[in-house]
Parts: sequence; C-alpha cells; structure tokens
Amino acid sequence: MKKVMLLAAGLFFALSTFAQQADNKQVKKIEVNGSAEIEITPDEINLDISLKEYIKGKNKVDITTLEKQLVKAIADAGLPKESLTIENISSSNYEILRKKKDPNEFMARKQYRLKLNKLDKINDILGAVDAEGIESTRIASFTSSKMEQYRQEVKIKAMKAAKAKAEYMLAAIGNSIDNIIEVQEINTDNYTDVRPQFANVAMYKSADAMGGGAPEIDFKTIKIRAEVRTVFGIK
Repeated sequence: MKKVMLLAAGLFFALSTFAQQADNKQVKKIEVNGSAEIEITPDEINLDISLKEYIKGKNKVDITTLEKQLVKAIADAGLPKESLTIENISSSNYEILRKKKDPNEFMARKQYRLKLNKLDKINDILGAVDAEGIESTRIASFTSSKMEQYRQEVKIKAMKAAKAKAEYMLAAIGNSIDNIIEVQEINTDNYTDVRPQFANVAMYKSADAMGGGAPEIDFKTIKIRAEVRTVFGIK
C-alpha cells in the first residue's frame, strides 16, 4: 500500500513539474535594463575654515580677534549665528610653560565649520578676515536638502527608460510588451559625493591679498544615477 502511495505521489510531482515547465516555456518575455542620471545643484554646503594667530609688526593678532572678524562677517552676510560651529582647537599653555617659551612664539589655531546653501557670499566673508589669519579653507562636503525626492525621480526615469527600450526593440519585429513580470533595482542608488577636488578653495585668501578681484569658483553639480533590470511579457 505504501509503495502505491509513493508511486502516486511521485507521479503527481512529475506531472506538476512537467506542467510548470510547460507553462514557463509558453511565457514569452524580454529582459532589458534601464538607467537614468540627473544633475542637481547642492544647497547644503559645509565649509571648513582654519584660523591661525600671526605676528603683525611686533604684536600678535590673537585667535579671539580673528574669530570676532569671522563672526561679524557671517552676520553681515545675513547668515544665522548657528551656521558657524567650532570643529577643533589647537592650543597648549602647558607646552609654553614646559619649554619656557615666549607666548608670542606659540600660534594657536582654531577650526570652524560654516554651513551655507551656496557660495556666493564666501568671498565677502573671507575677505573681511585678516588674510594672514586664514590658514586654510576647504569644502568638507555638500549635498541637497531634496536628495530623497531626486532619488525617486531618477528611479522613475530609469523605469520609464527600461519600458521604452523594451517597446522599441519589440516594435522592430512587430511585437509589443505585455505586463511587467519582474523588476530588480540594481545597486546604483547613490550620488557623487563631491569633495574638495571639485570645488577647491584650499588656502583661500582675501581678494586684496591675492592681488585682484574675487576668483572664480568652479562648483560642480551632483550627479544622481539609478539603474533597474526589468522583465516584460510579450504579447
């Protein structure tokens, strides 16, 4: 009796597998990839500014003076106070006392981070600070406040591109697409994390110190890319 049941079960499984294979063979389909890319202008920019004390004549221009100049320049530019934060401080009174150095020989440094939505005011801000007190500036990072919206937009474009590709390929042989069978998002949901090399303002000084007008700053856009793999049925 058990042998009969096992035989019947095996026969049913074989028939089911055969039927499934037959159904799969009957499905006509086309597989295509679709991709899209958009460029956007960043509106969230983090600029690192490093100030350093220096000797002017016989006197030291201390870090407090430089900081006041920077804070005032930011306020005059119409930016909120919260847009400037302290990133790091390099100072050591212990080192001066231990080596019995003249305090004027020690130059303190302070690193700040300035949040901007664009760079149109940076020339005026840095130009209002003593040029000798600006050790360096660099763009730490930037992005867009609407990044998620743009990511959705580029994925939709990639999906539409895949559909259009399937349509014109099948139209060439007199066929057309049917329903969508499968969609796979390829891991390209990212954007170019643009770093200082794309908008380099390292060792930036005021316009007067550079001997002329404000320099041109080439600030490139952010590229967002998406790609999908799709499978459409064929009518």
